Amino acid sequence: MSTVDGPKRDTVQVPGAPVRILLIQAPYYDEIVGGMRQGVERVVAEAGGLLEVVDVAGAFELPATLRMALDADDEEPRWDGFVLLGCVVRGETDHYDHICREACSGVMNISTETGAAIGFGLLTVHTIEQAIARSRQDSHNKGAEAAQAALMQVALRRRWGLA
Repeated sequence: MSTVDGPKRDTVQVPGAPVRILLIQAPYYDEIVGGMRQGVERVVAEAGGLLEVVDVAGAFELPATLRMALDADDEEPRWDGFVLLGCVVRGETDHYDHICREACSGVMNISTETGAAIGFGLLTVHTIEQAIARSRQDSHNKGAEAAQAALMQVALRRRWGLA
């Protein structure tokens, strides 16, 4: 599915206490990730949620930081859900392929292992222009989409008594 034909969603309203979201971002491309972060901030605010933000060096560090955050939850979880943001632009070497594959696999492994509520907003693009199109403040903002996904997962976890 491309950005243009993605579904338009209303902000998810999660029953219960205000949702606490941890945003883990890799601001290597600061303008791009900053635009996606604004989308996350908007969606979480519309849902009446609380947002905490941490930065990591790059996309490769996203899964490890997610794992650390999940491990940091003691008896009482600190966060109900997580949003991960980053951007990898294809270059002239194989580095792009390795980073994209490992970051995506790492997050998916944690997701299926833990059932954590995760919104994954890692742009894997061929050009900066593609990244800019996905980080603008319009209905195609991938940060906003990732936040919606996380909220939907939090709502399911609460509905099924997992949170």
